[in-house]
Amino acid sequence: MAFHRQRTLCFTTIATLFLLHHIAAASSSLVQEHDKSALLQLMNGLSSGCGDVPGYWSPDSGVQHCSWKEVRCDMRSRVVAISLPSQPSRRLAGVLSPAVACLTDLKVLSLPSRGLRGEIPGELWRLRNLEVLNLAGNSLRGSLPAIFPKGLQSLDLSGNQLSGRIPPGLGDCSHLRRLRMSSNSLDGFIPPQIGRLAELRALELSGNRLAGGVPPELRHCSYLVKMDLSRNLLHGQVPSSILKELKKLRFLSLAGNNFSGEIPSGLGQLRSLRVLNLSSNSLSGVVPIDLVALRDHTVLLLDSDLLPAKVSAPMPSPQMAEISQVTADSSGVGPPPHSAEVFTVIPQYKSTWVLTEANRGTPPDGSGNVGHLKTMEIVAIALVLVVIVALLVVATIYVFKRRRRTPRQPRRSGTGTGTSTGTRREREVKVFDGVDIGASLTYEAIVRATGNFNASNCIGFGGFGATYKAEVAPGVLVAVKRLSIGRQHGAKQFQAEVETLGRRRHPNLVTLMGYHISDQETFLIYNYLPGGNLERFIQERTKRQIGWRVLHKIALDIAHALAFMHDECSPCILHRDVKPSNILLDNDFNAYLSDFGLAKLLRNSQTHTTTSVAGTFGYVVPEYAMTCRVSDKADVYSYGVLLLELISDKKVLDPSFSPYGNGFNIISWANKLIQSGRVCEFFVEGLWNKAPHDDLVEIMKLGVLCTVESLSSRPKMKHVVRRLRELRPPSY
Repeated sequence: MAFHRQRTLCFTTIATLFLLHHIAAASSSLVQEHDKSALLQLMNGLSSGCGDVPGYWSPDSGVQHCSWKEVRCDMRSRVVAISLPSQPSRRLAGVLSPAVACLTDLKVLSLPSRGLRGEIPGELWRLRNLEVLNLAGNSLRGSLPAIFPKGLQSLDLSGNQLSGRIPPGLGDCSHLRRLRMSSNSLDGFIPPQIGRLAELRALELSGNRLAGGVPPELRHCSYLVKMDLSRNLLHGQVPSSILKELKKLRFLSLAGNNFSGEIPSGLGQLRSLRVLNLSSNSLSGVVPIDLVALRDHTVLLLDSDLLPAKVSAPMPSPQMAEISQVTADSSGVGPPPHSAEVFTVIPQYKSTWVLTEANRGTPPDGSGNVGHLKTMEIVAIALVLVVIVALLVVATIYVFKRRRRTPRQPRRSGTGTGTSTGTRREREVKVFDGVDIGASLTYEAIVRATGNFNASNCIGFGGFGATYKAEVAPGVLVAVKRLSIGRQHGAKQFQAEVETLGRRRHPNLVTLMGYHISDQETFLIYNYLPGGNLERFIQERTKRQIGWRVLHKIALDIAHALAFMHDECSPCILHRDVKPSNILLDNDFNAYLSDFGLAKLLRNSQTHTTTSVAGTFGYVVPEYAMTCRVSDKADVYSYGVLLLELISDKKVLDPSFSPYGNGFNIISWANKLIQSGRVCEFFVEGLWNKAPHDDLVEIMKLGVLCTVESLSSRPKMKHVVRRLRELRPPSY
């Protein structure tokens, strides 16, 4: 009897285990089918637009869903990651289905630059296991939720159309390392709860409408490496007491806000800092000496009127500075891996100074402390200094001997009479007929008025040299462009070109009043325009209301100037560097084209600058890179880019374009919005509500037409003028 009971119990146990196994298998199969169904619903949402999803995401593909590309499962065949790489050329243009919330084990959802529209489904934020969410570079709108998944480690929603406030609930995501919400329409204040994110490495909130100040609680984010709060409405003083606590900070940008007061000296204590951008604010005073000292390993972008007047170190000219190995965090937060980030800083020419030196990297010992140098490094530096001193001594002896061989001549002005023809030529300033400003334009007057071309009088930089403001007599101002060309090899031809330019007169060209040419110095004298340049106008127009008539007038003025140069001058004058910084304004917003004809003038002079005077990246015509030849259609292309930038809230190479890949610029952005029927998103804030919609769209399309690849399809500037006149606002 006992044997039968034991055998019965054994059979019962086996049957139970067998049943449980089948139940578990059925349950696992049911869960897998559940995930597969959710993936297919997600696919249907993504393919609801004009794009398509990969063909292998199909129930008829014959492939198990865990083997679908860009889908990763765990050991239980549960979906844990969906990662579609950024492909602007294969955009989905669909919506994000709420069915994604059915993937309850999902840890990574990455769909950057896929053209997604609509709102982020509220169900998505209920995924408790979500660690990485990347929806950057789409067209998602709506507001953010109050509560986020607590396990989030990376959140990237930049480059969308999100609105409303940044929720304080983000402060509960204690493991968050990257928070990126740049280039949206978020408003309100930066929530102080972000200061609770003790593991935060990157905070990027640029290009929104955030107001108020920088919350003091951010000082607790001690691991912060990158903080970008640029292009907002933040105000107050630069928060030095907060920033001094962020010892690991390597990239800091507060540019394009309303910060006021002086630059605090405490920023010089940030020894790990590699990029600091404080440009386009309302800061005053001088640059603290300890901050200037950072230039040995830091790129500083500062407004030109903040240059330190008493700093003896030479200030380098603006240049593109590439900062490699500026990492926000290369450790990654789980799949997919995150590589180190590389920042490229492109200074705003004419409105900012860049203080930098060649040594921008981390010291060889990797410590990040430039104060501790090894013995061999000190020896190497000493040897370099010895060589430099020796070269200076040799150069001094050479100059001294040369001067002793040359008879000393008295200094003469361009209007005086001299005993030496050579000396008179060295000091001569030629003033064009009809120019009378009530003051004498002599060489001595120009040099004195510019403070011997002192940096404090510099009002801009360009590819041809620096421009200085000069008050040659009380209340009489001129602009002096000092050309960086050295000794002339074709001085007669150079002078002939200058004479030709001086005879060109048009209401929308700056007036060339005179010039000086010698072996030691060459400069051109123009009328001074107090309104600054168009580049600064575009940067600052968010701080003041600019009407549609003003923008239209500026566009028409520039078109008039180019049409005159192309069709009414013989021979035709090409500008070759049309860009906002070369457009000057007076106090009534009349626009004047400057630097016209200098590209040809310097090319004919056979100077060392000819290779660099071929246009500015972003505005230069594409065919120039392939043929090295330009025509009047090159100026038309540059004008089209400028026109789009004038009416848009984007720069030609806007940071918000980065998710779309290399080559995506303001022209691509305009075409994208035209094709998707969302042209209203292109224009600067408020413009769509101030001007006739049809006229705005026509001018947007005119800018695109000027930039088409086919030269024959681009209009001539006289035709652009005609079209702009047809679209002239009333009461012009």
